[in-house]
Amino acid sequence: MSSIQNLKSFDPFADATKGDDSLPGGTEDSIHIRIQQRNGRKTLTTVQGISADYDKKKLVKAFKKKFACNGTVIDHPEYGEVIQLQGDQRKNICQFLLEIGIVKEEQLKVHGF
Repeated sequence: MSSIQNLKSFDPFADATKGDDSLPGGTEDSIHIRIQQRNGRKTLTTVQGISADYDKKKLVKAFKKKFACNGTVIDHPEYGEVIQLQGDQRKNICQFLLEIGIVKEEQLKVHGF
């Protein structure tokens, strides 16, 4: 007599519904925008938490062109890929990310001063 095993009910779309009210494009929980003091009046703006779905190098290229600043992508051991820009670009980055639709306003976390 063969035994038929009753499999548990499995919903293959259970984890797909969690993204309904979260970030567009599969970004992380939130995007953190920080400012760091370098020396004197020089500052550094860092952007962390942008999903791997987006090409960070292309984002940096767009930031550099739009804000007239220099920037790079740093591979941080704890936070993953982090975008660094010269100067205080916090407001500019917030507006830019909202304009192109990468993030909703409630997922932006701005830190510093």
